Amino acid sequence: MATRAGKIVFGTEACKSSIEKKKVQLVIVADDASDRTKTNFKAICNKAKISIWEGLTIESLSKTIGKQNKAVIGITDVNFSKEILKIINGGEVIG
Repeated sequence: MATRAGKIVFGTEACKSSIEKKKVQLVIVADDASDRTKTNFKAICNKAKISIWEGLTIESLSKTIGKQNKAVIGITDVNFSKEILKIINGGEVIG
């Protein structure tokens, strides 16, 4: 739903850029993303005080947004991010 509404950004560079512009409310990183990607995004999100959640696989995350090979997505809408956090509340939420 967030994809259709245009409330997400995907891919490492697009997410980094949107985080720097303070447009992202929540970052989701795939479990099987590289350690470097996970470490970088944890640091970036911690610095920007943005919630980050690590879950799903690259394949599942990509399929969820209708794209291919995406390890990182950013949710730009406050309400979508709150609802997603409610859904994944059983998982580890950092930030």
